[in-house]
Amino acid sequence: MQSKKIFKIFLYLFIFINLFFLSAILSYRFVIRGEMVTLPNLIGKTVEEAKAELTKKKLSLSLRGVQFDNQWERGKIIHQNPSSGSKIKINKAVKIILSAGSEQVIVPNLEGRTIKSASQILKDAGLRKGETSQVHSSDRAAGKIIAQQPPLLEKVGRNTLVSLLVSQGEREKKYLMPDLIGKKSAPVISKLKSMDFRVGVVRYSYYPGLEPGIIIKQLPPHGYRIQKNNLITLEVSKE
Repeated sequence: MQSKKIFKIFLYLFIFINLFFLSAILSYRFVIRGEMVTLPNLIGKTVEEAKAELTKKKLSLSLRGVQFDNQWERGKIIHQNPSSGSKIKINKAVKIILSAGSEQVIVPNLEGRTIKSASQILKDAGLRKGETSQVHSSDRAAGKIIAQQPPLLEKVGRNTLVSLLVSQGEREKKYLMPDLIGKKSAPVISKLKSMDFRVGVVRYSYYPGLEPGIIIKQLPPHGYRIQKNNLITLEVSKE
């Protein structure tokens, strides 16, 4: 009888101890879970704005550095650790990096340069080649830069795009193709070449009743507008 009583006492004590530890574990987990908060997005905010948000969540800020950034102006947060959406315990510090603004560089002189050399100059200066436009110009040879935007010596942020206006050379004149049919080929070809026109293949064909050396066909035809770099092809009579 005495042994049964002792057994019951030990059984109640065992159950009590287990319930105590189970309650302690559950309470610990509840407390720990209650200390976790979700970290807001601080990117693009000022230090004051970020502090105000974190104070509501019982968190603090820890400034870890400043670096140049072309996207965010000076004084804005550009990096945070942990990242937004992360779970973090209260009373912890969020590490941030601030923007020092865009690093300023001076635009070099590109006028008179080729696209290839200008691209390298821009790269060395910390800039990038932007849109390229072309226009006929008698002031600059074809392929040479006429103008740039931003202009020479202007201060701009690093990696800024610089647009270029490139010369296509002087606009070539156009001429009206004369009627060469029936004319002697030798003086015509000599005249065309002396005027820097391109005379290409001269084909010779038999034409009944026509003396040799007479132009019987031309390309481009009479009245066609041509430039000096266009190819002129002739067909000439032969014996």
